[in-house]
Amino acid sequence: MANELDEITGPVNGAGRDINVIEKQLPARVGWGSTLFEIVLWCLCIIPGLIFLFMKIGAKNYFQQLQQKIQSDASTIDNYLEQRVQILKNLAKLVEKAIDLDKDVMKAVSAFRGGHLPDAERNAVANQIDGCFGRLFPQVEAYPDLKAHAAIAEAIQQNSYLQKEITAARQLYNDSVMQWNADIFSWPTKQIVAARAGYTTRIPFTASAEIKAQARETFF
Repeated sequence: MANELDEITGPVNGAGRDINVIEKQLPARVGWGSTLFEIVLWCLCIIPGLIFLFMKIGAKNYFQQLQQKIQSDASTIDNYLEQRVQILKNLAKLVEKAIDLDKDVMKAVSAFRGGHLPDAERNAVANQIDGCFGRLFPQVEAYPDLKAHAAIAEAIQQNSYLQKEITAARQLYNDSVMQWNADIFSWPTKQIVAARAGYTTRIPFTASAEIKAQARETFF
């Protein structure tokens, strides 16, 4: 028998296909068949009915615990986002300070590399460069918090690390959401409990249209 899906022979959509997360929550529902199923359990013997009753209690507890896990997963994302905001705020200040520090140095370097200055002026510029570095290093040593370039590199590294953690935390959140969405349609026990509690599916992480557009841009 041939494979139902054959990635070699197609058919293939050469234009590609973009996908989106559907912003829609589906309610868990049960029909008269589920009610009949429970009635039959109680009519056959009280023991099956009691067993199923305890199974429903366990399912309700499970859903309550899973909801708390989803909340915890969402909170983890928020924590990482808050840390990243602080890193970016600090990075912006450090960059601003670094630009101020570099302006004097780079102006002198540019003038020195111009090649059109008389020797006397070139020597003066060289002295200015030495003076700039001479002023820069004591400032860096005297104010550890203002180690602009090292701090910027560290902030960028921390930002990259936090972005990876946010991605991992979002995946963990999506896994919990997927578990919830699968369980509320797991008949009979969980679906019956979910339907009578009014539970609906949850929506996983969604990237904004702006982020998707930026992902298609050329960065380098």
